[in-house]
Amino acid sequence: MRNNNAGCLSALLPAFARIMLLMEWISRPVQWNAAFSTFIIPCLGFLFLPFTTLMYVWLVQGAGGITGFDWLWLGLAVFCDIASLGSAGYANRNRMPGMAPATTTTPLPPSQPPSSTPGSN
Repeated sequence: MRNNNAGCLSALLPAFARIMLLMEWISRPVQWNAAFSTFIIPCLGFLFLPFTTLMYVWLVQGAGGITGFDWLWLGLAVFCDIASLGSAGYANRNRMPGMAPATTTTPLPPSQPPSSTPGSN
């Protein structure tokens, strides 16, 4: 069985995004008020999509909206959020009831068909 010895490193990426989100929110409240008209969207972004929320705030300030090449950066942020959620679920799958333990198996080679001997039908 393979052990996951990542320790705190597995929590570093999502924690970094949320810490940066809070630091940006505290240090530049005017920028956040310009990007969002309500308090609910940033809070949901903090919980579920921190990279996407942070990237959206950075991108909206430049041209006043998301245009052209900005969609690539926003898509990359969405990909980072989904990858972070997916990797956390995969790493903790053995803690969920009814799930298979965290083992990696190698596939077996394909079996050979039985050879037929001449004269046996």
